[in-house]
Amino acid sequence: MKLVIMLPCLNEEATLPLVLKTIPKKIAGIDKIELLLIDDGSTDKTVKVAKSLGVKHFLHHSKNQGLSRSFRHGLFRALELGADIIVLTEGDNQYKQERIPDLIKPILEGRADVVISDRNTQEIDHFSTSKKFLQKIGTWVLNKVAGTNIPDAISGFRAYTRDAAIQLNPIADYSWATETTIEAAHKKQAIVVVPIPTNPKLRESRQFNSSWEHVRRSSFTIIRAFVMYKPYTLFMSLGSFFLIVGLLPFVHFVYLTFTSHSAYGAHHLQSLISGVVLLTAAFISFTLGVIADLIRINRLLLEETLELAKRDHLDRIAK
Repeated sequence: MKLVIMLPCLNEEATLPLVLKTIPKKIAGIDKIELLLIDDGSTDKTVKVAKSLGVKHFLHHSKNQGLSRSFRHGLFRALELGADIIVLTEGDNQYKQERIPDLIKPILEGRADVVISDRNTQEIDHFSTSKKFLQKIGTWVLNKVAGTNIPDAISGFRAYTRDAAIQLNPIADYSWATETTIEAAHKKQAIVVVPIPTNPKLRESRQFNSSWEHVRRSSFTIIRAFVMYKPYTLFMSLGSFFLIVGLLPFVHFVYLTFTSHSAYGAHHLQSLISGVVLLTAAFISFTLGVIADLIRINRLLLEETLELAKRDHLDRIAK
């Protein structure tokens, strides 16, 4: 059984030796361990350092493309290398690579398709109070959308089986962890959480300038996933709201028609116009729900076709 460990890096010459030093050389149940470094446009000696420390597989971006694209490209390259299990860590030494055996244990035992480390973010000293709060709220929202109960759904220290990796089709340019957690849940992949604390912080995050920026960009990913996987829930709920509120002026108008002589006043005419607008919005929402659901079905069929194409491509490489 082959384990491929992915290392997305951007100018990590200082921290990369610490990461590589703590990666286990042997793991029970694993026959071969290989490292894949995704160089996301590094301008320092990251690649040179990696080569000097024994890394043999590289994927290069001539320009920085971000962690999400690095994950997407690296995931497929790891599959081409023949990975049975894929582990993702990072080049900044945030995660405890020596705990990789614990991370992949549920997969080796046949209990998991995806394993996510729980950093216990509420106990991380260098996280501010506001960041801890936003992490908690963000994870709660994500769990509601995905139908999961994962305490740290955006943790980047995780492991995938070969089949789980083939089934994933991330498209977002930001917050790959959020997107793939939702996707894995909706594909009914078995997700297991393993508590693994982080290492002390060595540098500031380069993914976002502030927690609020992270929230804003992650929100777009969650909304897109919600529309993609649960269009009826979104648009039918929205349409029902507009329908109920839009009917109220008409109910009120009919009531006044039979109980008073002031039903035809200018004020009531404005209410009726508002009602028509809201009913139109309800009709549009219901229509969008039907269209979005048809698109969802089409996406599912396309993903099945893409999965078959991936398997065929990987089988040909293996031969």
